[in-house]
Amino acid sequence: MNPKVSLIIGILCISFSPIFVRLAGAPPITSGFYRIFIAWLFLAPYCIAKGNLKIGRKDLIVALVGGVVFGADIAVWNFSLFKISATISTLLANLAPVWVGLMSFLFFKKLSGKLFWIGTCVAILGMVVLVGFQNIIKLQFNVGILLAVLASFFYAIYIILTKGILQKISTLTFMFYNMLAASIFLLTISVFQNNNLFSFSINTWLCLFGMGLICQLTGWITINHSIRFLPSTKVAIALLGQTVLAGFWAILFLNERLELKEIIGSVIILAGIAITFLKPKKSINKVVN
Repeated sequence: MNPKVSLIIGILCISFSPIFVRLAGAPPITSGFYRIFIAWLFLAPYCIAKGNLKIGRKDLIVALVGGVVFGADIAVWNFSLFKISATISTLLANLAPVWVGLMSFLFFKKLSGKLFWIGTCVAILGMVVLVGFQNIIKLQFNVGILLAVLASFFYAIYIILTKGILQKISTLTFMFYNMLAASIFLLTISVFQNNNLFSFSINTWLCLFGMGLICQLTGWITINHSIRFLPSTKVAIALLGQTVLAGFWAILFLNERLELKEIIGSVIILAGIAITFLKPKKSINKVVN
């Protein structure tokens, strides 16, 4: 498949995720479990048949630990979707690149460029507008906003943990072990909390299968395919389009409406995140013989 077409399909698929979660109405952790487990069920036979299960011990540990972190990210994000609008929740969950840059600087002493810090400041300004300056001063934060930001933090950890692993093993091999670990993790929590796992309506099951087959399986296979051929910066910026699409679907299917300050704050945050992905153009020095 053409990588640009693949990327568009992937963005379109994952943009439906918050809509499916809200329409399903299942417990957040249970929704997260079925999203990943259903995708794994359909992926596993192919990986086994093709023999795509070979993996080194270190890579296996990274894939499994990354799966647990990814499961935590999905669970926390799902909780936020029941506290705030799907648009705002999806937007804040996309703050992960900002945390990746900050953690890389703080823990690995990796210097980030000027554009990253400009973008981070712009994104923080957007957060202030979105949350409200008075609420920040009084430390009055919506729980849903805090959960969405926490989800973005988990995803940042996931990115740092799994960075580079796809250069060693195939995408499907990684997804097999990664989603297996995430499924077991979320199932364990669901059982511990005595969550309903089976008694759902047909509508709920359709939404759960939609999450698994459309958002998780098709969405991320097509996105990972595009990453192999397109510059990561362009892919990362393009992925921000899921927020815009999710907002459109939320208006269409969930009858959501945003306040003016939420719209302005969202636009500023998106601009800030996009700036963090940009790279300065290198000047070309002409050598005259």
